[in-house]
Order: sequence, then C-alpha cells, then structure tokens
Amino acid sequence: MTNKEFELGGVCHLALVCEDMERTVDFYTNILGMKLAKTVALPDGGQHFFFDMGAGQYLAFFWFRNAPKRAPGIASAANIPGLSFEFETAHASMNHVSFKIPVDKFDEYKAKLEAKGIVTGPLLNHDDSERGVTRDVHEGTYVRSIYFFDPDGILLEFAAWTRELREGDVAHAPVNKYGIASTTAN
Repeated sequence: MTNKEFELGGVCHLALVCEDMERTVDFYTNILGMKLAKTVALPDGGQHFFFDMGAGQYLAFFWFRNAPKRAPGIASAANIPGLSFEFETAHASMNHVSFKIPVDKFDEYKAKLEAKGIVTGPLLNHDDSERGVTRDVHEGTYVRSIYFFDPDGILLEFAAWTRELREGDVAHAPVNKYGIASTTAN
C-alpha cells in the first residue's frame, strides 16, 4: 500500500538526547559499528551528531549542557523486555529504537554484543498469543527481537520481520485515554 497523502521514504533521522557525546560516539561507532556522518555545533554550545544507520536513515543525538537528568520508567524504559514486563514509559516519551537486522543473524549479533560487555535480553519471538511472545518461531510469529541499553539508558532493539504483515494483522480497535475501545471503524 502506498501513502496517498505524502511520499515518505522511511525515517530521515530519529533525534535523541545523550548525557555524554564522547561516550555516545564511542558506543555507536565502536560497539554498533555505525559511521559518524555529520557533526553540528549548536549556537548555545550544544552539539547535534548524526550516525548512519544505512539506507539513507540516521540516528541523531543532541547534547545540551543543561539538559535534565534521565528519568527511567518515566521518559525512558527502566527494564529490558524479556527480563521484565515492566518497560512502560510516559506519554510523549520514546520507548525504544529498533534496528532492522537479517533474521539469520540473531545468535551472532547477540554474541557480539555480549562479547563487547553489553547486557542483552533473551531472543523474543513476537506473536499474537496472550503473552505476545513465544520461545519458538511459528506461523503466527511476525517479528523476532533482542533488546539492550545504550550508555544513556536508551532501550535499543535488533529486530527482523519473519513474514509480511497482512490485512488480518490489524485486529484491534484503538482505545482512548481511559482504555475504552473505539466503536467507530477506520
């Protein structure tokens, strides 16, 4: 299906905030292997750096001298999914960043992260079951993932679609702020 309103080509960049730009550059270039593609010095002394995620998409970070400290469990996830089911974040927060990887690379990439000292959650097979995840891949599995944190506590995910999404995958009415399902169809 194509977008009838706007010609979108994916994510241009996702902008996050870090506490230490030097540490952030080290993690995203040396741990995750991304290329630092652009650096900007902001007029107030801050910084804005862009990392190449591939396919013309970038992960960007701001460093602000007087930014508020992080607030896990409020503005960012406090736990790794699979190690805990408590990873809710506040309205208008960013819950996690997911990087698309080849489906056959999970074991290799998990081992690479762990060899670099990164704590990862278990490999999760997301499906439409009551729990939403299963140990085994089956016909209902739509994406596989592993989660981990960057040095600022930003929840990251390596994920791979296991099948094309289908019309039947849209099966739930949206709820309002009180948790009440909409009675109008899209």
